[in-house]
Amino acid sequence: MNTLKTTLLMGLLTVLLVIVGGAIGGRNGMTFAFLMAAGMNFFSYWFSDKIVLSMYGAREIGERDDPRFYGIVRRLAASAGLPMPKVYLIDSETPNAFATGRNPEHAAVAATSGILRILNEDELAGVMAHELAHVKHRDILVSTLAATFAGAITYLAHMAQWAAIFGGGRRDDNEGGGVFGMLFMAILAPIAAMLVQMAISRSREFGADAGGASISHNPLSLASALQKLEMANQRIPMDATPATAHMFIVNPLTGGSLMSLFSTHPPMAERIARLQEMSRTRSY
Repeated sequence: MNTLKTTLLMGLLTVLLVIVGGAIGGRNGMTFAFLMAAGMNFFSYWFSDKIVLSMYGAREIGERDDPRFYGIVRRLAASAGLPMPKVYLIDSETPNAFATGRNPEHAAVAATSGILRILNEDELAGVMAHELAHVKHRDILVSTLAATFAGAITYLAHMAQWAAIFGGGRRDDNEGGGVFGMLFMAILAPIAAMLVQMAISRSREFGADAGGASISHNPLSLASALQKLEMANQRIPMDATPATAHMFIVNPLTGGSLMSLFSTHPPMAERIARLQEMSRTRSY
């Protein structure tokens, strides 16, 4: 099922990228965008995880670097029946975490220095169990592909905006979208990419919360961690790229960004309420 979802996602984002290319350069733009999308589909599958990790300056660590953090991940991976993922640390005071990679055998989990500082061991285990649930459910490839394509679509939309301002009015509308078409696409494309991210992320976050509670055997610790993370991200919003916002355990764009109006994450109160209900109705 996840293979089918990934294929459909790549097809949808390819079509969206081609439409944006057509708005900028007509048939030539569509051809260029299609070739670009084909290359991105290949490149994203193999390398998009490395791109996302490098965007945030994540560095790989071993057990000697942080025995507590690394040990938690190792224990939870064994509990979930997963291969040990690579572990990365991001130097940021904003507490957050994400998982990436193309499959459980090539997965990585990353956490900020801020999250290691404010969470106790049980809460940190709840967060990392959530991320490992994404790995187990094979959500990570879909999320990483969406991040890569959303970034490319947004970039092309900016190109359309500048082309409309400086050159769109002088070109033949039959060859491209014309000035109004390009301006329309400059507005519409990022919104469309964001809606794709929202559709991908919201249902998967609930699933990862439930899966994380099962792996850690402690839904209340994850609920407590989410509450702390939401408050901390409102105080110290992360300098994050909107295209990758859906990958984090909590929305990194809260705290004033207009992008938070189109949150890629479900309401925090609902996530916490579901975890609290799980602790009452299920045995761990």
